[in-house]
Amino acid sequence: MIRYLSRIADKTLSFKLGSKGAVLVEGPKWCGKSTTCTRYAKSTIHLQNTETREQDIALAYTSASTLLAKDPPLLIDEWQEAPILWDAVRNEVDRRDKFGQFILTGSVSPVDEKAKLEIHHSGIGRITTMRMNTMSLYESEDSDGSVSLSDLFEGKSIASVSGKTLQDYAYYLCRGGWPKAIGLDPDIALEQAYDYYTQLVNTDFAKAVNGDYSTNTLQRLIQSYSRHLSTAATKALIRKDVGTDTFSEKTFDRYYEALKKLFVIDDIPAWNPNIRSKARIQATPTRQFCDPSIAVAALGLGPEDLINDLKTFGLFFESLCDRDLAVYASSMNGTLYHYRDSNGLEADAVIHLRNGRYGLIEIKLGRQSDIDSAADHLKSLAAIIDTTYMREPSFLLVITAKNAAYTRPDGVHVAPLACLKP
Repeated sequence: MIRYLSRIADKTLSFKLGSKGAVLVEGPKWCGKSTTCTRYAKSTIHLQNTETREQDIALAYTSASTLLAKDPPLLIDEWQEAPILWDAVRNEVDRRDKFGQFILTGSVSPVDEKAKLEIHHSGIGRITTMRMNTMSLYESEDSDGSVSLSDLFEGKSIASVSGKTLQDYAYYLCRGGWPKAIGLDPDIALEQAYDYYTQLVNTDFAKAVNGDYSTNTLQRLIQSYSRHLSTAATKALIRKDVGTDTFSEKTFDRYYEALKKLFVIDDIPAWNPNIRSKARIQATPTRQFCDPSIAVAALGLGPEDLINDLKTFGLFFESLCDRDLAVYASSMNGTLYHYRDSNGLEADAVIHLRNGRYGLIEIKLGRQSDIDSAADHLKSLAAIIDTTYMREPSFLLVITAKNAAYTRPDGVHVAPLACLKP
């Protein structure tokens, strides 16, 4: 029997089931939504099961209450295959007046106008939403969890050692956080991201745009996005890089929105703090996929290619860190941002919690000069925060691919990614 690796989302799902009538769990395909949600469900409806799909969808449109009359919590997997179920679930939650009745999963938001017309109510107060992503290094047991972000928010110092090497991180990047890839023979594990990319281009994207797209143009767009990973490249720059005469701004926006609705693109928004400076804060998001292995597959790379190109490796390593930090931040009631301004100050990542506390983070592969420069950047940014209107940062952290986790004399923490946990 395959061992279930605990997900950070487990705790979130359990809490949300105890606080709302229904929970919608969204995220990219293959990220483990169904596996995790099945553990909390007493009954299930799989709307992509070829044996029962047509029958269940037909029943959803003729007698939804009959379809939903199963032991709660009832898991409705890929609910968007029958959009009418959204209102049916909402109504059933009102009728029962109990929490923890339904779990809905979706790997694509309803995209066509017909689907939108079938949803009449937002579900507010009845259906709460949570996001799942691919597995972080802590979830895949590749991080030892010796450095807790929660401890950093409490002002604690750190001291530990990771045994991971650059080669390990290159492998993690190329393998990705796909649950099916974890624990497999390395050659087989590395193939999973390529399989995901192939299915995305040839099958899943077609469903998102009702078949109206060019496979070649989509591939070129994803490849361009991959080349601009972890940068604040504008849409105009990416569109120019695609380089086809027919790729208009309108077409770009349609492809871009479809990739977002498939949860493939997961850009990091800009942080907008109160600062004592006339610098202009850059608003363009940092370009990221839900998992950096998508970029690896799109560009046809492997671990050795990254080792031999440290500039690309550095950008992809930042993407790996952003993936994990987004998961960790979400579990702490926080959001992941980035900061850049016209004076050249930046923080590759900012974790901002709901209670107003925040931490500033820079990401470097590990040269000591880069770590020192990153620490200076973080201290300079912290110095211009206007503490009249917001708190001082709870911590300053440089994430690296080196071995040691420690707190510097100036208070800046340095930690390998493979030491982190929420």
